[in-house]
Amino acid sequence: MERYAFRMQLRPGAAEEYRRRHDAIWPELADLLRAAGVRDYAIWCDPQTGALFGILSRPADHGMDALPDHPVMRAWWDHMADLMEVMPDRAPVAVPLTRVFQLD
Repeated sequence: MERYAFRMQLRPGAAEEYRRRHDAIWPELADLLRAAGVRDYAIWCDPQTGALFGILSRPADHGMDALPDHPVMRAWWDHMADLMEVMPDRAPVAVPLTRVFQLD
């Protein structure tokens, strides 16, 4: 399993609503992520800056690259676009992070 980490950015004042919407994540979205190989997925928030840090595990043959074309994923992006920085297609601006240290 590979660990994948990324950063996103909330709009000011959106942290509580972001949490509320994720507490009520759509079952079809959770199923879609699992089917793509996503495991042990968590998102952390820096309350001072609104920066989000996501980390997940995925196998080498994951299906995450197909997620942007799936209607459920696109609907979730539309649902979340008012809370965070997004691209013109409403995908979240997600910057991959590089691991610089790990303690096993």
